[in-house]
Amino acid sequence: MTPRPGLTFASSATQPALARAYRMALANLLDVNTVPYQPSDSASGLVSGGSIIQAGAGYAGQAWTRDGAVNAWNAGSLLHPRAAASTLWAAVTRQPDSSLIVTQDTQWWDQVIWATAAWNHYLATGDQPFLASAYQTVTSTLARRRSQNFNAARDLFEGPAFFNDGISGYPAPPADPAESQGSFVGSYPAARVMMTLSTNCLYYDAYRCAALMATALGRPASEAAALSQAAGALKTAVNQHLWNPGAGLYGYFIHGDGPLAGQLDPTEEGAGLSFAILFGIASKAQAQSVMRQAHVQPYGITGTYPSYPRYSDTRPGRHNKLVWPVVQGFWADAAATAGDVARFESEVRSLAGLASASGQFAEIYNARTGAVDGGWQTVSGGFPASPWTSEPDQTWSATAYLRMIHAGLFGLRLTTDGITFAPTLPAAFGDATLSGIGYRGASLTIALHGAGNAISAFSIDGAPAEPAGLPASLTGHHTIDITLTG
Repeated sequence: MTPRPGLTFASSATQPALARAYRMALANLLDVNTVPYQPSDSASGLVSGGSIIQAGAGYAGQAWTRDGAVNAWNAGSLLHPRAAASTLWAAVTRQPDSSLIVTQDTQWWDQVIWATAAWNHYLATGDQPFLASAYQTVTSTLARRRSQNFNAARDLFEGPAFFNDGISGYPAPPADPAESQGSFVGSYPAARVMMTLSTNCLYYDAYRCAALMATALGRPASEAAALSQAAGALKTAVNQHLWNPGAGLYGYFIHGDGPLAGQLDPTEEGAGLSFAILFGIASKAQAQSVMRQAHVQPYGITGTYPSYPRYSDTRPGRHNKLVWPVVQGFWADAAATAGDVARFESEVRSLAGLASASGQFAEIYNARTGAVDGGWQTVSGGFPASPWTSEPDQTWSATAYLRMIHAGLFGLRLTTDGITFAPTLPAAFGDATLSGIGYRGASLTIALHGAGNAISAFSIDGAPAEPAGLPASLTGHHTIDITLTG
């Protein structure tokens, strides 16, 4: 069995719910969904064997680009780095000229999240050979996508939203009221040329990560500068075209053609709002405004909001007003990053409660009732017959909770030099301890005391340390105590 950390809370009211959900999430990732690698997974020639992380119990052996990248980024690279690396390489293809590229398919818009996951994997492991191949993969993928999907008039990339591959996640247009082209968003011409928030945030981070990779590899300074410049231009374009000052939020997408071409759709996209904060695209003031203005339902942030007229509370759209835990994980982390302790606490409690009540980390939940609910993919039932299934033991739902705990609660921030800490401890949680968390050559026990998100004291093995961080070269077991105020 893969070694795993433990989570404890001093509060007897917090321990049963939050610590149990943590154990469930670890079991989902490491026991249920880390599965033997198959030779067919190695189109890159870099999967050396062992295990990969599949998308969920309902998707036997499948480690798609998007799911695999999210799971590695959320938790896999820290908790099971070998399986995470294999999962990332399973989504890469070696081309006829022997160069590497993220596997090309009909969902081009979600390919670049691989870059974010790959850079995070390097930060978690320090694996230099991995980084060298990852840089080649990321730059070739960005070049391909830029040649085919970049809208030079607005300096944005075209394509649907990060994980919303069903037309239920979009208003009309780009959908039509009858959803006449079926459930797949790529079947709608208007969807292929719109410019969405989450996807452009990911392109920004892909360029940013590529620039950091170039620097870490000692590549010519001009390479890193060009990649950084592309990232900066995207950040500017996102804030110019997708920020809605009247609402105090980012909109969902810019229409790419038709009578609405150039107009901003005001729908709230949970993942996109989160990415804008997590990647630093939003200013501090914008991030705080997003936290104040975004609509959150009784059981958490939804995929998109509000409900589209062709759906209803009794027939909710699958990618519309339902709770996707994968989005909750990003949103909770974004709340911690923005300094909103109350928002962070609410989302953590919501997901822990959903997992406890359902006995698993399901793929999707009803935003009003908390029941496991796959929603409707098309208004007429579509393919297959609706309502759709919420898949069982979905990996990115579990790793979303692990992200909440590791990145949000304990504030683990991986850097090229080591780990820095930015914890967010709600007062009602009580003191919290994460024990046996591995990082490169070290095993860490991290104890949080007090409450809030301002560090007033930091010590390593009982000795005060400044600043609040650990070097990447650290080995052996160490205990970190962090006292919080505010």
